[in-house]
Amino acid sequence: MEKEKIVVGLSGGVDSSVAAYLLKEEGYEVIGVTMTHFKEEEPLQGERSSADKIAEDAARVAEYLGIEHHVTDVCKEFKEKVIDYFINEYLFGRTPNPCVVCNRYIKWKALMERGEQLGASLIATGHYALTEQLPNGRYTLKCAASAKKDQTYALYGLSQEQLKRTRMPLGMYTKEEVRALAEKAGIPVANKPDSMEICFIPDKDYARFIEKNSNAVIPKGNYVNTSGEVLGQHKGIIHYTVGQRKGLNLAMGHPVFVTQIRPETNEVVIGESKDVFSNALCCSKLNAMSVEKFTDGMEVTAKIRYNHAGAPAVIRRLGEDELQVEFKEPQRAVTPGQAVVFYQNGYVAGGGIIDKIAW
Repeated sequence: MEKEKIVVGLSGGVDSSVAAYLLKEEGYEVIGVTMTHFKEEEPLQGERSSADKIAEDAARVAEYLGIEHHVTDVCKEFKEKVIDYFINEYLFGRTPNPCVVCNRYIKWKALMERGEQLGASLIATGHYALTEQLPNGRYTLKCAASAKKDQTYALYGLSQEQLKRTRMPLGMYTKEEVRALAEKAGIPVANKPDSMEICFIPDKDYARFIEKNSNAVIPKGNYVNTSGEVLGQHKGIIHYTVGQRKGLNLAMGHPVFVTQIRPETNEVVIGESKDVFSNALCCSKLNAMSVEKFTDGMEVTAKIRYNHAGAPAVIRRLGEDELQVEFKEPQRAVTPGQAVVFYQNGYVAGGGIIDKIAW
């Protein structure tokens, strides 16, 4: 009997390597595909670029596991869909999550297209999440067994077709168990450190990256309080995000926080700790997952950032592609540009992008 082919996104890290290993153990014909999506500035003489390192590590893993390996270049699409989006959001005073966009429009799209070329109908990744088809026929994500590593938040944008064809073998494991599996199997990257930063900004200096990769002039502007009084001058709105306390260089005599960014007037609003809390938000660019449609009065647990624990909330429909989300308790640092993801009973109901604080 011919083995079913499955394409695994092989990043050269321990998670995707163990995912490939587990699927091979299950009896699939596993094909590794490594995406080159960003090439940084020329590396120092004699050093390899990070893209080369990733491809080489992935090739070593593929060779060790005895699986086919391909490299696909998605740099052009990544720049258009992810980097340009990231820069533009910051220029408009928002704080984007580029992984959300990358997952749907770059990673999954590229893996599915390459899979079709190679005769594979299924794809897999090393994400900590589970895919499941519910009794209502909808495909959705189930939270990983390890709440600490759960990655469903960044995957809420996947389409029904993408979910239908996806396997995530690490959903039932903890990170410690995955590393132990890698060591036991002798996988070459078993002890490779995790990558924690945005992949195209390894030094975490977002402002420098934006200034270097756009023609935009980033003017200084005024810090103002909630009454509109000028408190001082800021470095440019790309340096700030809602809830920020450090790096403001304001001598107020007590801690103060960014409560709002106003790109239309180039102002950064400063307030007290209590001013950072909000009762509601408006969101758009919706994607429904476990449900066909978000209904008025729908009760959910809403996460407003990756490391947010989630909070009880009620959904109110404002339009075809717009919702108001009302929290039972005020939430800290609701940030335009970030995703808000809705959960019900451990499943992802869907989500959207935060447009503004409602009140």
